[in-house]
Amino acid sequence: MNPDYAAILLAKYAGSNWTLNGDSYDGLVWLSDTPKPTQADLDALWPQVQYDTQYAAVEHARLIAYEQTSDPIFFKWQRGDATEAEWRAAVAKVKAENPYPSAP
Repeated sequence: MNPDYAAILLAKYAGSNWTLNGDSYDGLVWLSDTPKPTQADLDALWPQVQYDTQYAAVEHARLIAYEQTSDPIFFKWQRGDATEAEWRAAVAKVKAENPYPSAP
């Protein structure tokens, strides 16, 4: 997969001014006073940006799943209407269904 230069720049060069015409490095116009990153610099950052994006998506999916499934069981457990084991099983299920990506 080709690097997403816009995603890299947004994630790793926050506060820098630039424009990107198209999807290639050739379309990058650097408007900041700082040195323009090289294509090699940006390409090297791509695996980490991809990982961070995927990790954030899993975090979001887990949050929604916890709110919908395990959190209600937790409160039932606190009231004595469910067991701790039921709550822990629900949490484990959310984690199993939403695994984190492998680090680059």
